[in-house]
Amino acid sequence: MSRRILIIQGHPDPVGAHFGHALADAYRRGAEAAGHTVEEVRLADLDYPMLASEKEWTDGAVPESLRPVQDRIRAADHLVFFFPLWLGTLPSRVKAFLEQVMRPGFAFAADARDGIGERLLQGRSARVVITMGMPGPVYRWFFGAHGYRNLKRNILHFCGIRPVRRCFVGGVAGKNDRGRTRWLKRIESLGRKGR
Repeated sequence: MSRRILIIQGHPDPVGAHFGHALADAYRRGAEAAGHTVEEVRLADLDYPMLASEKEWTDGAVPESLRPVQDRIRAADHLVFFFPLWLGTLPSRVKAFLEQVMRPGFAFAADARDGIGERLLQGRSARVVITMGMPGPVYRWFFGAHGYRNLKRNILHFCGIRPVRRCFVGGVAGKNDRGRTRWLKRIESLGRKGR
């Protein structure tokens, strides 16, 4: 079954020559080869400010640069996030993006904060691909994958996005060509499956 997939490339470096970019390209190749419709948003190419208050978050306007992104999220069946692990979690550019985009009235009903409102992004799934210097199992087992778990439970699940799956691509700086090729093939295969 063909899916509408939105890739969200969260690497803050606009140069785009990192392994996370290659992984996103591999996912896209696999997905398009299988007949899925794929769009991509590169956060490094967008201009948006960080929020400074709750009032700004609840009552302020979404920046012009991110309104089309909200439309793409609304139209997607599956979201795929790519970003590097920075200080144990997602880069501030990704967090600022999520704060701007996942607002009351778009991602969840305003009363969802009281535990009773509707999650407005139900019916969508997600995959989170995180590149990191440490081995993936160390991040998962020793550090408890706390940055990923926060994104999954407190942001994506809160908005109704389920299931959320993950790939921890560890030891990126020291990976040899064989290790990189193995990861590229795995991610391309996930793209073909639309997962």
